[in-house]
Amino acid sequence: MAAITTLLGLPPPPPFPPISVSPPHLKPTTLPFRCSARVHDNDRAPRLLKAAVTGVTELLRLFSPSPNPNRGDSDSSGDEPFVEVSCVDEVLTAVRSDFERAYFVTGKFSRSIYAEDCSFEDPTIKFCGRDRYLQNLELLVPFFDCPSTVLTKIEKGVNLESEFLVATWKLRTYLKLPWRPLISIGGTTLYELNDNFKIVRHVESWDVSALEAIGQIFTTGSRKDDK
Repeated sequence: MAAITTLLGLPPPPPFPPISVSPPHLKPTTLPFRCSARVHDNDRAPRLLKAAVTGVTELLRLFSPSPNPNRGDSDSSGDEPFVEVSCVDEVLTAVRSDFERAYFVTGKFSRSIYAEDCSFEDPTIKFCGRDRYLQNLELLVPFFDCPSTVLTKIEKGVNLESEFLVATWKLRTYLKLPWRPLISIGGTTLYELNDNFKIVRHVESWDVSALEAIGQIFTTGSRKDDK
């Protein structure tokens, strides 16, 4: 997630038109919520906060190893094989598998299902580029301690412009800092697809404000929180 990328990382998504979700064997049903809805719709990250997050991310990137240009669509470890998709159900299966790999905190995700110029957003930052997203995740992975992500729900939907998926998840991890802060947030991710079933937008919403999320970094954690 670019979310933790700098909690690390993307700006609140613009409102979307009402969506239709199509559970198996049921006709599409128009839902009374918007796919970009978030608990704190009025909590926009201040410009100064966004600028600080972007600055820290760019500074980390400057000192990080350059991505391997020969990596292609699969990770050098072979953990993420090339995945071909031809329908929304296959994309859903691939995204579910990425959650099983805890891609937010491992950086291991199915790159081939994303467009190269995919847009990534969360409440604190926005940028384009699948490889840049991977690099952002890889910057943060070494700082995670006892990380976990739980996918609680994933649905497919459609609006007038495109098909998409909406995943609901919970993220929890300590950071390897002297005061060992605990990051614990829940949220949703919108995966918007193009006509070739490639993900062109990856938009995160959190159940806490951007300021609250960043504030967790400066709060002391303890082993009692593990219970």
